[in-house]
This record gives sequence, C-alpha cells and structure tokens, in this order.
Amino acid sequence: MTALLIRDLHAWYEKSHILQGVDVEVQKGKTVAILGRNGAGKTTTLRSIMGLVRTQGTITFDGRSVVGVPTHEIAGRGLALVPENRAIFSTLDVRENLSIARRKGSPWTPDAAAELFPVLRKRWKSAAGRLSGGEQQMLAIARALMTNPKLLLLDEPTEGLAPVIVDQLVELMLNLKARGLTILLVEQSIQVCSAVADVHAILDEGRVVWTGSTASLSSSADILAKHLTLENA
Repeated sequence: MTALLIRDLHAWYEKSHILQGVDVEVQKGKTVAILGRNGAGKTTTLRSIMGLVRTQGTITFDGRSVVGVPTHEIAGRGLALVPENRAIFSTLDVRENLSIARRKGSPWTPDAAAELFPVLRKRWKSAAGRLSGGEQQMLAIARALMTNPKLLLLDEPTEGLAPVIVDQLVELMLNLKARGLTILLVEQSIQVCSAVADVHAILDEGRVVWTGSTASLSSSADILAKHLTLENA
C-alpha cells in the first residue's frame, strides 16, 4: 500500500525553479532513498512534502493531499522531518528535548527512546548543544519519534559523522524499519542507502533520472558515474 505519492512536483525558492517534475512513491513499511549531488533538489523535496516550499504538483500522504496544508497540520497527520541541521534546542537538556516534542498518546516516551538510543541516557541532563555531532543526530531522530510518526523523513543523517557513528545510525534505521516504520531518506552515501533502503531514486537537476532496487543500483555503474560523481557534474 502506498504511504506517500509524489507526482510532477515542481518547487521554487523565489524565482529559482528547483524541482522540475519529481516523481517518488513510498510504500508503507519500506525505506526509499533519494540520492544526488549537492544542489540536485534532495532537501527541497523533503521541504516540499512538509509544506515549507512553494510547490505545484501532487503530494499525497495516506490518500490525502498535503499540498497547501499548513506544516503543523502535515506533522499532525503523521509526518516527521529530521532536518539536515538537526534543529535541536541547544540550551535544553536531552530529556527536555524529548519531552517537549512528545505528542499526547504517543507510545514513544523519553524512556522508550533511551532504550533505542542508550548513548542518550548517559547524557540525560546534558545540554543538547554540548553533545557530539553523532549524539545530536541521534537526539534529533529520537525527538522526531516522540510524535509517533507514520513516515519519517531523514535529511542527510550521516553527513560529517565518523564511520563508527555512521554504522550506529545504519543499525538504528534498520531497527526502525524492522518495527514497521516507513522512511524517506535523503543521503549522499551509496553505502548507507544500499544498507537500509528498498528502493533508490537518483535526483539530478531537479528531476528523478533513475529509480530501482538495491540490486539494480549496485549493477548500474554507468548511472552512478553519470549522476553522482563530481567528474560528470
């Protein structure tokens, strides 16, 4: 069953036409990865879904259009975005960051998050701004889970992190996937995407130029070279 359907999506920042007819489909319980070079439109796609960008086209979540719907209402329908900059409350401690985000009735509590992110338990009373980059990323994901999302949008979750932390985040995403959570992942690392995603969509110059499975991605060296390497930018 389809959780999210995007068809012929266009998006603008003022007069800049960023997305030029994007098509993406995310099935419930699956993980879809959007790959592409910097500036391809990956983050804009996630921001468009959340109503943060001027758009034209079709964005349907759980069978209902979210085009023109206020961002807080989109979040209320079960979408949660973990932005690239994490946007944690740096002066609040870890537990406060989680508690303030928890939606009434959500099965996710700060204690439940601590079971999934044991490193956060150790920093419970630490100001979020004093956490390492990896710890802040885990806090940002844990905070999104407090809303009990149906679809989790992750924007470059492994960017700039040490390999050991990347491995931990991959395990985390696989854990969430095993729990049945639907995920739309924006990522530049082919290795990360291959490890967690069921379907991959390559974005280039505001358009989806290739979609396929992990197996087909790994055997498409020409596609990767054309649309993901700097040499062919």
